[in-house]
Amino acid sequence: MNTGDTAWVLISSALVLGMTIPGLAFFYGGLVRRKNVLSILMQCFIITCVISLQWVLFGYSLAFGPDTGLGIIGSLKWAGLNFVGGQPNADYAATIPHQVFMIFQAMFAIITPALIIGAFAERMKFSAFLIFTVLWATLVYDPLAHWVWGTGGWLRNLGALDFAGGIVVHVSSGISALTLAILLGKRCGYTQQPFRPHNLPFTVLGAALLWFGWFGFNAGSALGANELAANAFVTTHIAAAAAGLTWALIEWWHHGAPTILGAATGVVAGLVAITPACGFVNPMNAIFIGILVALFCYIAVVMLKSWLGYDDSLDAFGVHGVGGIWGTLATGLFAEKAVNAAGADGLLFGNFRQFFVQLLLVVVVPLFAAGMTWILFKAVDALVGMRVEKQDEIVGLDLTQQSESAYTVIE
Repeated sequence: MNTGDTAWVLISSALVLGMTIPGLAFFYGGLVRRKNVLSILMQCFIITCVISLQWVLFGYSLAFGPDTGLGIIGSLKWAGLNFVGGQPNADYAATIPHQVFMIFQAMFAIITPALIIGAFAERMKFSAFLIFTVLWATLVYDPLAHWVWGTGGWLRNLGALDFAGGIVVHVSSGISALTLAILLGKRCGYTQQPFRPHNLPFTVLGAALLWFGWFGFNAGSALGANELAANAFVTTHIAAAAAGLTWALIEWWHHGAPTILGAATGVVAGLVAITPACGFVNPMNAIFIGILVALFCYIAVVMLKSWLGYDDSLDAFGVHGVGGIWGTLATGLFAEKAVNAAGADGLLFGNFRQFFVQLLLVVVVPLFAAGMTWILFKAVDALVGMRVEKQDEIVGLDLTQQSESAYTVIE
């Protein structure tokens, strides 16, 4: 047991919690119209409550528990945190209590379905949202976490590299977000009027909190206060900076002015892309990853969405899906054992097989996530209906789903 490692992972757990509330809550909350801001805050808060309980009761056991065979899912041996106590578990982290590893991973399980909110913002029933979220976490996130990170997971056994969740967190949520956006259809009036953010300072605050918390997300995934954590910390920061600047420059060239929304979006895209790679690549290659993700995500957000006509409300797919796919492939290009001896060399360091494994990830995981999301959507839609009534959507989800108003004018 190492007290320094334990302290760092506990602090990192708190940092990752801060990414969902208040980070993502304010980032998404500022982007919606004022009549829907409380619905976003409520969804982020309730996800934190519900998934925390799901994780303790059975989610952690399904994701990281002893494999049931074939590397598909963990058993329920650790349900209710049975056998998850104060002693380390050598399969995952040999220097920190097993319970600390569990709660650190809980924060990842919380934020992943929260990212999907960006696709269905302003038009999903709260009841449907609750049911869908629990089912998605159980039937999509938990199996994927086991495949890639769990002892005996089939993708882990193939040598898949995902240091902090590029494929498990961002690609899974981004692809599921796109699937939901298409199935739900466009918001009322989407093609007839502009849908502008109601509070950009909220969004900038949220982006800053996400940047801050991401150090726990990525550097904390080293599971110790060590050289690997330092590399993940540095590469995380430098990729975000490169992406934020690149997005602003592209926007300046394309539209005549750089915007704070663009810079903030670029930073988040950079953080997404470096997530799978941060513990495997050097800082100079992190800059390159950040520059390219800004270009790819800009094309997806500004051009692809309008070309294809889907309504991904807050660009969950354009940033997390596209950014996560690029980051996963970039790991297969730039990973080097000189950075992390427990990893592998990538294609540019002479190992084609690793790039092939990463390519397999970005094929298998999107297919699984999209297929399961489609099934869950149809099931929940048949049970309670997924979308609010048209009049409720026009009035706004704050009043119709939460019976509250964010901004009260006192005369």
